[in-house]
Parts: sequence; C-alpha cells; structure tokens
Amino acid sequence: MTRMSGRIQDYLADGLRLPEGPVAMPDGSLLVVEVLGGRLTRIAPDGTKSTVADLGGGPNGAAIGPDGRCYVCNNGGFRHVVLPEGGVVPLEAPLDTPPGSIQVVDLATGAFETLYEYSEATPFWGPNDIVFDETGGFWFTDFGRDRGRARMRGALYYAKADGSKIREVVAPLDSPNGVGFSPDGKTLYVALTFEGHLIGFRLSEPGVIDSSASHMPNGSFIVGRAGPGMYLDSLAVDSAGRICCASPGTGAVLIFPPEGGVPEIVTIPDFLTTNVAFGGPGRRTAYVTMGSSGRVATIEWDVPGLELAFN
Repeated sequence: MTRMSGRIQDYLADGLRLPEGPVAMPDGSLLVVEVLGGRLTRIAPDGTKSTVADLGGGPNGAAIGPDGRCYVCNNGGFRHVVLPEGGVVPLEAPLDTPPGSIQVVDLATGAFETLYEYSEATPFWGPNDIVFDETGGFWFTDFGRDRGRARMRGALYYAKADGSKIREVVAPLDSPNGVGFSPDGKTLYVALTFEGHLIGFRLSEPGVIDSSASHMPNGSFIVGRAGPGMYLDSLAVDSAGRICCASPGTGAVLIFPPEGGVPEIVTIPDFLTTNVAFGGPGRRTAYVTMGSSGRVATIEWDVPGLELAFN
C-alpha cells in the first residue's frame, strides 16, 4: 500500500456528535447526520451549524432523492463511551433499541416521515448507507446488530423512493456498510466493515444483480481488501472510477482502483474516520467525516468526484 499524508486543507466544522453521511449541496453547504446526536445538520460554507431535523435514534447515512428531499438511514441508536481525550466510541445498541428505518426529510421545513421499517423478509436492524440510481430507486445497506455474543447479520436492499416497493436483494452479509456506483452505473460497490473487503456486484438493470457475472451465488466479487488494523466504512466514488472508502482503525481514506488491487492510503487523524463525499467547485473537494473527534475535514482531490443522481 502507498501511504499518502498531509493532504487535509482545513476543518470545516467541529463539535459534531459522531458525524456521518455527508451530502454536498449546490449552495455550498454540507449536510451531515450526527449518529449520537440523532439529528440531520446543515453546515454553511463558513462552518456555521444549524439543525435541519431532530430525527431521534441513530441517523447513519443520507442522500438526496428525486423529489429533493433527504433520505436518511437510521440505525435505531447506539450506546457510546467518551475517551479520556474527549473523543467518542460507539458501542452496541441496548437490547430495547427499536429496529431501524428509512426516514425522509423536507429540507425546507425539517418535517420528516418514516418511509420503510421492514421488508418482506425481516425488520431492519441497522440501516447504514444509501445511494440513488438515475431511475429514482435506491440501494441501502443494513449493517445488522450485535446482541452480546450473538449477531443479527445484515443485508443489501433495493427500494422505490415513493414507498411503493422494497426488496431484500442480498442476505445475509456480514457488516455491510458503504454503498456506491461505478461511473457507468453498472457496478454497485459495498464495503464490509469487519471483513475489510470491498465487494462489487454487476447490475443487469436497475435493482437487479447479474449473478452470472460472478462465481459467488450472491453475484459478488472482491475489489480489494483493507490492510492490517483497518476496517471499511462508508464510501464515495470519484470520476476516475476509484472507490474512496473511509477506514476506521488506523484512520484513513483508502482509494481502491476500479480494476481491483491494493489501495492508496490517505491518512486521517481520527481512528474513527466514517465517510467521504465530494462537492465544492468542480466537485474537487472531498469532505471527510471524523467520527470520534466530531470534525469534518476538507481535502483537495486530484480529480472531480462522481456526480450523484439527484444532487
């Protein structure tokens, strides 16, 4: 692995309670969810923070849908501990934590509703990350949930933004987290946190995996692996097709080549690096959420980030 450092330009904001799900907006602001704060927050270009909606639970990922509203994966909530230096670490959810959900937020008013709480197969345990395709459907991951020595394993879902249809597509998966598309929209990437694997699925049409493209029964293939001491969290794809995955553990963004192989490493000074999004002029700014220290870093990227379907 090639380790790269010193690329952080600035810190856009601090004082956030485990930030995740960054969404760069056309007006230059950045939306983030605060997992431990239970809210959707807007950060202005000058770093000023304002609450868009108090969602409760544990909002974990976000994306703008075809109606201009913000669709949020809510994992139901975590316990946490505060470290001596002031950082935080999430712990497994209490036994009485309700199942997770997909919530939809009107960004103008802050009003929100619950769109999905379960599929035909099971209630959700920990909805985590979300990405829309150009037809207005969305893929999202359910991370699963720990119960002491037992673990509810996760899944990959496809759903319609109008609430009319949801389908469990791949299950079980171990700790599925970040999800995103290749530039041509024909490959879906999923990061598996504890395995440290970045896997891909070829798509034959919106919401449908081409299982003939892989020797695995679920249609997956391995794109790359994290290194020692590294996990994989949420991700973004740049216009060169590289998969840029936040890596808790040592604290980094791992840049995987689309053809597969060893990633480059951008060092981030937070062991709980959680997510990446592209925005700013020409989409050349990478916004990196730093969960334990509650900050958002900005990095000048060498190519534009991939343009998302609806923002």
